[in-house]
Amino acid sequence: VFISGAAGGLGKAFAVECASRGWKLFLTDVRARDVETLAEGLRRSYGVEVLHQPCNLADAAERRRFLDSIRQQGLRFWMLINVAGLDYEGLFLDRTSGQICNIIQVNIESTLEITHAILQRMDPFTSLRIITVSSLAAFYPMPVKATYAASKRFLLDFFLALREEIRPLGASVTILCPAG
Repeated sequence: VFISGAAGGLGKAFAVECASRGWKLFLTDVRARDVETLAEGLRRSYGVEVLHQPCNLADAAERRRFLDSIRQQGLRFWMLINVAGLDYEGLFLDRTSGQICNIIQVNIESTLEITHAILQRMDPFTSLRIITVSSLAAFYPMPVKATYAASKRFLLDFFLALREEIRPLGASVTILCPAG
């Protein structure tokens, strides 16, 4: 099971739940120490195999190296849980171009690249399950969260379409839209 954004709230909850079921995990998060601590704790508590590798998903070059590393290791996956996400709350005009780009890079670009890579690394003997965290914000344009809400709408629309594309493969897509 591949989990992005594994060291944060929902990511950590998914990691604990998966480990408690005895599933092998591959965790990533931008916070290297946090994901390492989580991985070690899951190994000790549940006796499961947990691989982990930090990655700054906002950095396209680092993302490519990260995904190349997964390919080189020959890893196969039967579940993908996309949790990693980013927001800078405040008026759009007050955001820097770097902040706006980071939201797009993490919420959209990295999620699509990871999903594409994991689809190519599907375990051929099981059905792939994809869970992607979007947001209730996907359903409403939100002042002071305009870029975030738009990025979450993109994820909702994309994964609804992807669900139909990969259905013939026996794969499934679930989109989680939690509220604050």
